[in-house]
Amino acid sequence: MEQHYEGGCQCGAVAYEVDVDVDGCMTCNCSRCQPLGAILAFAPRSQFKLLKGEDNLTEYRFGKKSIAHLFCKTCGIQSFAYGAMPDGSEIAAINLNALHGLDPKSLNPKHVDGRSM
Repeated sequence: MEQHYEGGCQCGAVAYEVDVDVDGCMTCNCSRCQPLGAILAFAPRSQFKLLKGEDNLTEYRFGKKSIAHLFCKTCGIQSFAYGAMPDGSEIAAINLNALHGLDPKSLNPKHVDGRSM
């Protein structure tokens, strides 16, 4: 079930709000997600609003370069990324560890073998 959350980086330079369903969350063992320790959920870009910090974000792309991994220039936290679904619809990938008021340990993420993709 979709819920409204606020999130951002550690230092507070980047902040956003998002309506996202955390029940379908996932972890991934790709070369980025596993070391990051991300627990991810996906929301349509129309349900994601960057409140502040656009000028304080740095982008990193790897592999197919289809996902814009965005992280705070000040504290280095990647709290979200931008990408697209196979049908072309734009999404925000939310690192649930960066949402305020959500205990990631209460989640039961599905594991995805991103290393094999």
